[in-house]
Amino acid sequence: MELRVLNYFLTVVYEENITSAAEKLHITQPTLSRQLMQLEEELGVSLFRRGKKKITMTSEGLLLKRRAEEILDLTSRTELELKEQKTLMNGEIAIGGGETQSMRVLADFIKTFSTEYPQVTYKLYSADADDIKDRVNKGLLDICLLTEPVDVDKYDFIRIPQKERWGVIMRKDSPLAQERSVAPEDLLAYPILIPGRALVQNELDNWFGDAYGAVHIIGRYNLIYNAAILVEAGVGVALCLEKLVPVSEETELCFRTLAPALETGVVIAWKKNQIFPPAVAKFIELLKNAFRA
Repeated sequence: MELRVLNYFLTVVYEENITSAAEKLHITQPTLSRQLMQLEEELGVSLFRRGKKKITMTSEGLLLKRRAEEILDLTSRTELELKEQKTLMNGEIAIGGGETQSMRVLADFIKTFSTEYPQVTYKLYSADADDIKDRVNKGLLDICLLTEPVDVDKYDFIRIPQKERWGVIMRKDSPLAQERSVAPEDLLAYPILIPGRALVQNELDNWFGDAYGAVHIIGRYNLIYNAAILVEAGVGVALCLEKLVPVSEETELCFRTLAPALETGVVIAWKKNQIFPPAVAKFIELLKNAFRA
């Protein structure tokens, strides 16, 4: 597969029409159609279902779309990193993280680093820890912020001293909002949204103890924003980390911590034995110095 053809393929995917994709690529429609047919022959699969006005992807096409985006993203980053070798402290640092207040620690450091190296730019990616680790392993992210529990055997890391507290978001008119904190048995009467990560679910399972078998889990989420909308709509309550969902007099939601308390650690991590471009290497060096201090 040629990178040029993968770019053609993605353009067709995004445009959902070969004619408009050909116009955007500044090539003829027959040329683009021929390239796509040759790609399908090379792979031995059908990538599209062709309609009169619109094309859709097959399951094989969806897989290639995901991989093509990763390949072209990694190619772009590689080209950028090679150019950065000639111009120290220029370039991009790709940072991934889950939803956590500890991002403020990293944000403060980025502000300090940017003052000293203003030519460096940042690419931010938000997802749960499993997705973030996968992108770090593929070289699509340089540095990541991971909430525990997480396996960091393949990474060098710095543990942030502060812990994140777990609790429940709920509507203010919920009877549960009258409690100062929430115990396992308090949640048995409510549909609950919980994080989708298996390791986190194990932690919550342990916190619920014997009550876990009676818990009504109505759904799982990877990022809390949309889950909070479901809570606001009255679908249920959601277990999440503190201060991730805005709660004030203007909102319909409130937050209560868990009792007994449940806390989570956070680490800033990067791959072991990795040769980084100059900007990333300097960022990590100064980050480690800052935490030692």
